[in-house]
Amino acid sequence: MLPEMSILRPFLSRIVRKGCLTVIAPDGSRETFGEVAPGYPDVTLRFTSRRGMRRILLDPRLGAAEAFMDGEMELVQGDIMDLIGLIRMNTPWDRGAKLKDKGWFGRRADGLKTRLGSINRRRRSRANVKHHYDIGNDLYRLFLDDDMQYSCAYWPRENMTLEEAQAAKKAHIAAKLALAPGQRILDIGCGWGGMAITLAQLEAVEVLGITLSEEQLVLARERAAAAGVADRVTFELIDYRDLAAREAGRFDRIVSVGMFEHVGATNFETFFRAAANLMTADGVMLLHTIGRFGRPGATDAFTRKYIFPGGYIPALSETLAASEKSRLIATDIETLRLHYALTLRQWYARTLAHESEIVQMMGDRFFRMWCFYLAGATAAFEYGGMGNYQIQFARNRHALPLTRDYMAAAEADYLRLVSRSSFGPSPG
Repeated sequence: MLPEMSILRPFLSRIVRKGCLTVIAPDGSRETFGEVAPGYPDVTLRFTSRRGMRRILLDPRLGAAEAFMDGEMELVQGDIMDLIGLIRMNTPWDRGAKLKDKGWFGRRADGLKTRLGSINRRRRSRANVKHHYDIGNDLYRLFLDDDMQYSCAYWPRENMTLEEAQAAKKAHIAAKLALAPGQRILDIGCGWGGMAITLAQLEAVEVLGITLSEEQLVLARERAAAAGVADRVTFELIDYRDLAAREAGRFDRIVSVGMFEHVGATNFETFFRAAANLMTADGVMLLHTIGRFGRPGATDAFTRKYIFPGGYIPALSETLAASEKSRLIATDIETLRLHYALTLRQWYARTLAHESEIVQMMGDRFFRMWCFYLAGATAAFEYGGMGNYQIQFARNRHALPLTRDYMAAAEADYLRLVSRSSFGPSPG
């Protein structure tokens, strides 16, 4: 019996069956779990304290993250992407496997915390956005594409660059909006303005982008001016709920990319009611969101605490049920199963490549936290229960063509435009 290793042996021996995980305890003792298997990582980690081992036993996800962030768990062979991937590969969602780290009561408690934490009244929504998005544009420049698209890219073919895949995403979404000259478009959660500016460059439309991030707002306005579309593209710091009270029935099209995850489960119906009120009678909306396969769940403690406070990844059933209350018609639904995993691996590689700059800017602990976040998200999209949904909504069944052919035709045209090296604004 190895006294220190006994802390984690029951947990790890149950989880790791394929692939190898070698654990070195603070006293120097070591034990290997699992067995060599093709395609599975071989990882060695070392604990510098017994506390780090106990943290994982008490809460595997949050405990492992904080032990890694605080230097109590170090990777000797492989990296944090390999470690989390190994655990997820042994507990794949689509085979019914589960990381049984909590009992019934723990899962119910997580669900309650998620609901209470995602009530997201206006002041709380601004604070949550500030926590993640106002930590500095310079950080995001280091790992995002040239257009600073901080959402799932679209990979219609192999060997694409991140820039090409993000351009393809914008063309894919623009095609689903059925754009036409003179339309008024709303971008809810506009980020650094790339989507709004691109839409105005593709068609003679007017776009309003809204955000709760002050840092994003400043840069988005600068980019619109640099791209020469500031006369047709404007940005505003405003909550979608306040805009709905002010601009009822104004917009022909609404696009929202990567924002719905921050709305909060208790506000889904409010979001769709606001969107329906903002649209014209023939309005169309394209919602691009991370989604949960299967039934509703809860946000894990690490994500709630460090990454996206107030956030919640919805199941498709929750999203559609909430939209039905506002009589929105789901006219098209596409499930992107692995596209975000490909995107996240690109972000992770770029993060590692800029380690020294990020550490100098944000500190060692932040760098390790960010790596854990990206690695955990990647594993969730490769083996866990996460994917992306693009849902097209309309208020009127006659608002769109009868078949989907118009999407492919428009996408081909738009892709040629957005793929030009001179097209689109620089990130500043």
